Amino acid sequence: MHTIQMTVNGSLWTGQVEDGETLLETLRTRLGLTGTKRGCEVGECGACTVLIDGVPTTSCLYLATLADGKSITTIEGLSVDGKLSPLQQAFIDAGAVQCGFCTPGMILSAHALLQRDPHPTKETIKTALSGNMCRCATYEQVTEAVQRAAEVIAAHVGT
Repeated sequence: MHTIQMTVNGSLWTGQVEDGETLLETLRTRLGLTGTKRGCEVGECGACTVLIDGVPTTSCLYLATLADGKSITTIEGLSVDGKLSPLQQAFIDAGAVQCGFCTPGMILSAHALLQRDPHPTKETIKTALSGNMCRCATYEQVTEAVQRAAEVIAAHVGT
């Protein structure tokens, strides 16, 4: 067992993790954050994507011990006071949430994109989300959602 400390969705968490335990397992079983999905468990589908220090990362391949001292953001961390973020709302409005399994990973990858590029092109969006697979094929709606969110955010901050 190893003791680690990480900031998860803005709150400090200290706990014990097993040798070989993935960050995905820690988030889901120890912290109860089930928005992060267990998909392929080989890092190919992106359903388990979280942000580690702002960078989209497949948590199924990331050892929990490596998260010691890091800042982790899960889908649960994007809402504020129970209100969906503009990006989460845009996914709903654009119909980009068919079965919803890939949605958390997609939204987190899109969030990271909008943090570094508040005015992304369709191609930039597609590239940023290329590590996230959607079995329901909502890619056009996802692109539309990210563009909508970028517009809402820009209007809100006046850029």
